[in-house]
This record gives sequence, C-alpha cells and structure tokens, in this order.
Amino acid sequence: MRRRTFLRAVGAGGVAGLAGCTGGDGGGSTGTSGGETETATGTATGTAGGTPELVVATYGAFVDAPSTSPGPWIKETFESEFDATLTFATPDSEINYFIERALQGVEIDADAYVGLNVDMLIRIDEKLDDGLFTTLGDVEGQSDVKEGLNFDPRGRIVPYDTSYVSLVYNETMENGDFTAPQTFDGLLKPAYEGDLLVQNPTASSTGKSFLLHTIKAKGEDGYLDYWRKLQNNDARVVSDWSTSYTAYSNEEAPMVVSYSTDQVYAHREGQDLSKHQIRFLNDQGYAYPEGMSVFRNADDPELARRFLEFMLRPDVQGEIAQRNVAFPATTNAELPSDFEKYAKAPPEAVTFTYDALRNNVSEWTSAWERQFASN
Repeated sequence: MRRRTFLRAVGAGGVAGLAGCTGGDGGGSTGTSGGETETATGTATGTAGGTPELVVATYGAFVDAPSTSPGPWIKETFESEFDATLTFATPDSEINYFIERALQGVEIDADAYVGLNVDMLIRIDEKLDDGLFTTLGDVEGQSDVKEGLNFDPRGRIVPYDTSYVSLVYNETMENGDFTAPQTFDGLLKPAYEGDLLVQNPTASSTGKSFLLHTIKAKGEDGYLDYWRKLQNNDARVVSDWSTSYTAYSNEEAPMVVSYSTDQVYAHREGQDLSKHQIRFLNDQGYAYPEGMSVFRNADDPELARRFLEFMLRPDVQGEIAQRNVAFPATTNAELPSDFEKYAKAPPEAVTFTYDALRNNVSEWTSAWERQFASN
C-alpha cells in the first residue's frame, strides 16, 4: 500500500482526527473552518507484517458517540473475519475534507466512506465534475435494501441504515394529559401554542428533513405560509438537534422534532417512555437514509467492496441498527424483539428524489431563511 497522509496522528483506537468544521447535526457547511486549509502530516499505514489496511472515512459519532457507536464492533468483527486491518478516519469536516482535497488535486487518503446522505452527494456533484466515488454495479446484499431508500441515480452509493423524522412528545406534561396532534394542521391550533421545538433547517439535517416534510404536505406554494403560521403559534426554532433535545428533556416544551427510534434508546437507558412518545404527522415520516461507497482511487477497491457487502449482511445490519439507533436498510436484518417493539416505523415514508432536491432545495431553504429573518 502507498503511504497515506492524515492531519495529526492515527490514534491507538484506529481513528484519525482531522480538523474541519462540520459534524453531528450540521446541515450545510461547505468548507473548512475559518477559511483555513487542512494540512497533513505523514502517517504510515498497514502493519509490519504486510497485512492490508482498509481506511474507512465516517463521522465521529459512528465511532465514538458518548452513548453507543457501531464503529468499534464493526472493526473488531471485520478484522476477525478478514485478513485486513480496518482503520476509521473521522475528519471534523466530514465529506468536505475530501471535496477540498479533490479540488486541490491532492490524493484521497481513504478507501471507503460510511455516512453519506443526499445533501453530501449533491454537494459533491455540484463541486466536482468527476465526483469522488466509483459506480458500484452489483453489490452482494444490495437487492435486500428496502425500496425507496436508494438516493443516488448513478448507482455510486448503497444505503446501510435509515431514520425517520417525526415528533417526539411528553405525555406527562400539562398534568399528564398532553397528546401531540395527528396532522400538520393540528400543530397550528391555539392549544399547541409554544409547544413545539424544531431545528433550523439551514443548519440542521433534522430541521431540513422537517422542512422538506412540510413541503411535501403543503406544496411549494404553501409551505412558507404554513411556516408563517407555525411562527405565529410560537413554534421555537433552535440551532440544532442537540440543543432542541436538551431543551425538550428539560421540559421547556412538550414536543420536539426528532426521530422515531427515540424509544429504543430511552428503553435501553431505563427512561420513562411516557416522555418519549412518537407521532407521525399525517401518518408519515420523512426518511433520512445514510449510505456508503468506495472512493474512485481506493488503494484496494476489492477489499472496500467486500466491506460494503459485509455491512449489508443480516447480522451486521442488525448490530448497526441497534448501536446506531436507526432502522436497518435491508429487509432481512437480524433484530431482537425489543428493538422491533420500540423502533416505530411510519405508516408511510416520504422523501424527495435526488433530482428534485438538487434542483430546488437551495431555493426552498433560502426562501425559508428570508421569511424567518423578516419575521
């Protein structure tokens, strides 16, 4: 293998720390922090005995979230079955790190990426004529991916999990009588004045998903009027999911835009599930799939493809779902009964296609931002 370069040293746990700006629930950063360019210091990879090394880039929480992460289990299991060392690289600027390297003509220092979403893909295609990832063709296990989760029309990305954005509500509030409305229109009723916490769609992927769901529900010509009415009903827009969920947990409001797997983690932590009720407005949840792919110039593209196939196996899909607190992407994942009990799937999943988002999402969010700033 060639010598790779990373910013800072690779840690003992196999995670490379790379400086940047995006992370967590960030929904739109497109460059490095403060306009600075990420520079690299050399770090040799591989093992002394010549064991192949697979470098998989991903977001930090996939590897080292405070609660639970699938990364360490994936590394241990993959290495136990394959004659290879798996190293995770977690640049703070996530996909932007690799976009900047490609724009500068600098070598891409990873083989595969886990944690891609449609926003990232659009950003890649707008900035790079040749993109970053190879067209995959047939990947073993891909035929088991649930219908509607594939978001790349060019076949470069395979989904490995999905979340559904929904309302989470606390029925213990208002003297134990609180219940969330059934519909988007219900949120506008005076009875729910000041009761909703939602994230800024220009800065949060969760907030953007909720905004897109309102566009699905109210149409391009009606969503801004709907948001004006939400504002008039004192819906509180905050910066990101973490801030909003902390406020919700402190009972600053009885409803928050979050994810329909909320009860999975709450049950695991022994929390009161009456404070973690799920509501699918209009009986729908907005799908937010995550995908993975192989970099075009990967050192070992065959090993990278085997890793993708490993990630789609029923047993691995079940572990990722539990540890990432998300739904598996495939129909045949091996899941324990308690996960299936507490992970709530919507009666109907909705989403926009890649083409619809690439052509419209920037204007939709900009129009929301202009209206929100003027009120």
